[in-house]
Amino acid sequence: MTAAPHPRLDELIATMERLRAPGGCAWDRDQTHASLVQYLVEESAELVEAIEAGDDTEMVEELGDVLYQVLFHADIAAEEGRFTLEDVAAHMTQKMVGRHPHVFGDVVADTPDAVVANWEAIKAVEKSHRTSVLDGIPAGMPGLALADKVLGRAAKVGVVVEAARVPTTEEELGAQLLALVAGSRAQGLDAERALRGALRQVRERVTAAEA
Repeated sequence: MTAAPHPRLDELIATMERLRAPGGCAWDRDQTHASLVQYLVEESAELVEAIEAGDDTEMVEELGDVLYQVLFHADIAAEEGRFTLEDVAAHMTQKMVGRHPHVFGDVVADTPDAVVANWEAIKAVEKSHRTSVLDGIPAGMPGLALADKVLGRAAKVGVVVEAARVPTTEEELGAQLLALVAGSRAQGLDAERALRGALRQVRERVTAAEA
């Protein structure tokens, strides 16, 4: 008999199912997709921190925590008869194969830029129902990450924000951003709210350009 290719993963899935089965853990059985959101956000942030620190031990732990959240949501959905973990895996496999025709098909893409161009073209066809370049951007993203994403999409319709003069290294840029936040605090201003307000103006300009 051939051994399972991922015995520890199968063991983790079985552990999740046992915890959420009748007679298992009352807390686990009480959770919903909505109640788990806070943990998904927290675990994702901790994984980012571990990656930035370059700590393999921490990465193993935090990757496990994020993986467990995926299993948790899939198990809840399966119990409700909505979809299963296999559905999630099948959809992701189909998506990755479809977006990599240079690997699984006969399309040529020898450079990272060519791969990205293909990816964007394929994604545009897949998401053809979207009516704006800003569709699909999660509003709940952290301000700086949201700004980077919005500016990238806005440029596609000719909406460009004038760039400020910035340092040449991320270390210096980080210090400059931190100083801006410190200055904002001193003035009683909310830097995050201010940035999101500016982004709303960019969104309005994008909407006008698309119209």
